[in-house]
Amino acid sequence: MKTQVTHSLPLPPLQCRLRILATTDLHAHLSAWDYYLDRPADGHCLARVASLLRAARVEEENCLYFDNGDLIEGGPLAEFAVQAKASDAAQHHPMVAALNALGCDAAALGNHEFSYGIPFLEKVMSGAGYPVLSANILRGKGPTVAADQPFFQPWTLLERSFADSAGGTQRLRIGVLGLTPPQVLDWDRALLSHQLNARGMVEAAAHYLPLIRAAGADIVVVLAHCGVGRADGPETGENVGVHLATLPGIDVLVLGHEHQVFPLPGDDGPDGGKLSGVPVVVPGAFGSHLGVVDLDLRQGDAGWMVTQSRAHCRAVATRGSDGAAVPLIGPDAAITALAQDSHQATRAFVAQPVGASDVPLHSYFALAQPSAIHTLIAAAQAAHLAEFVRQTAWEGLPILSATAPFKTGGRGGPDYFTDVPAGILLMRHAADLYLYPNRFAALVLNGAGLRDWLERAATAYTRVTPGLPDKPLLHPDFPATCLEMIAGLTYRIDLSAPAGFDAPTGQPTGQPGRIRDLCYQGRPVTDVMRFALATNSHRLGMLMGVSGAMRPEVISDGTGAPGSREVLLRYLARGAAVPPRQPPDWGFCSVPGARVTLDTSPNAVAYLQEIAHFAPQTLGLTADGFMRFRLHL
Repeated sequence: MKTQVTHSLPLPPLQCRLRILATTDLHAHLSAWDYYLDRPADGHCLARVASLLRAARVEEENCLYFDNGDLIEGGPLAEFAVQAKASDAAQHHPMVAALNALGCDAAALGNHEFSYGIPFLEKVMSGAGYPVLSANILRGKGPTVAADQPFFQPWTLLERSFADSAGGTQRLRIGVLGLTPPQVLDWDRALLSHQLNARGMVEAAAHYLPLIRAAGADIVVVLAHCGVGRADGPETGENVGVHLATLPGIDVLVLGHEHQVFPLPGDDGPDGGKLSGVPVVVPGAFGSHLGVVDLDLRQGDAGWMVTQSRAHCRAVATRGSDGAAVPLIGPDAAITALAQDSHQATRAFVAQPVGASDVPLHSYFALAQPSAIHTLIAAAQAAHLAEFVRQTAWEGLPILSATAPFKTGGRGGPDYFTDVPAGILLMRHAADLYLYPNRFAALVLNGAGLRDWLERAATAYTRVTPGLPDKPLLHPDFPATCLEMIAGLTYRIDLSAPAGFDAPTGQPTGQPGRIRDLCYQGRPVTDVMRFALATNSHRLGMLMGVSGAMRPEVISDGTGAPGSREVLLRYLARGAAVPPRQPPDWGFCSVPGARVTLDTSPNAVAYLQEIAHFAPQTLGLTADGFMRFRLHL
């Protein structure tokens, strides 16, 4: 009798679905509350993102949650956390406490984590119940990356149990690498006081990725606090996502820093949301979106590998027909309750009276003409500089003051404008007028340096040609916060001329530029004239970090100086009013037949008479909720 032999079929490979959830650039937007207006807010905040996060965890059993930096700075809640100076700040910083409550698995340091100095950062992050990562910000820089002494932990290896397709449990190891823009050493030079060093993000990642794989990582997630950037941009820049994506060994790339959303709806299919084949997510800013990356994994002879991926972003709100925010989800009750004490304390903090203004202070048209906000801030800085240089070698120099628009819509949306009514000014108004924790700084520039300063700012505008269709006033690659104006000078900007500097790189173009009729007290500014210029530590640091930029004589780099908002508060406390409106310091040259568009808040209609000289035409609401005006040059 012949024996029958049976052959068993090979078992199918095990499969697993892993979901990566991500936030970035929360900037202390914790509760559904607008502290500047002291009223509930229907738009972005971490409390709403928390609701999205909990729902996403219900959909998929296997989830990890990461934050990509700029967590603890930005807005009144963050300012109160610093002002409180509580000895138990490590346990009670509201943003870190919220991430702890949400079960954050790891987080990267953003550049704004350093905005309040090293001691505060170390104290706050000691309360984090998750690894805090930065591979390229260093206590000591060696001859190679291997010899560096990182300031925080460069990477971590998480071991987690996940359900597989067969109903069993698999133990996976997820490597997580954190990266921070090295330019923070220039931007916060005054606070860091040369205590730290840095490497480029790409160089650091290229070193650590093989180490993470060698340590047994099945999946590698890179949290890089940088934008997507350009393929022809430098690998040492602040926005190097495209370069990072080309490095071998990355399964998921979380980006941020530029307050953008990627992928956009419609671009998030199976082949969308990727750079060089790597799934990428950039989940907005201020708690506007939750980033979601789904990975389909299969176990093979070489371990677990990604077979499919999909990246997308989920918004917390949309825009109604009137441009107002319409929430898509309510704030999470647990996070709202957790934040209650700090929320109420912040409201009390920003309700303190600090001064008065006889005129409304708004930023609706700040990209197109001087505003009362900049007149006020410039006057405060100039008054402080005059006191600072008294009985010094700089006394007697003509004093100028540089300011830039802060809240002008853009990526912040149509609610991101300042509108302070005339009357009593409260602390929340001062915070609205001067958002950032910069420090007062000052330098000496000659006339040639001043012209270069203004030419770099004028790069913010698009070039116009008479008779051609409308063009946006602002260049899309140039952040409005770099559009600096210098009070004390008069000048015009010729938008028909090519820019003297390149917007993305800041390098000279070889063109004559756009600044015309540059004068001080009615006299043309010559290259050799010398001026004392008030500014802030961030702008001075950016200037010093630009290759090929002028190297000015520094009066104060911000070290030991008061904060820029403190300078404003001191000015207001003396009873100083907003200086009366004068003829504009600057404006555009007439370009007959040329038109541009300006996207601003729908609330700007109430102030339309202020731009009557542009013969504005209302073009209606954009898809993003902005009111679009056509301006005639």
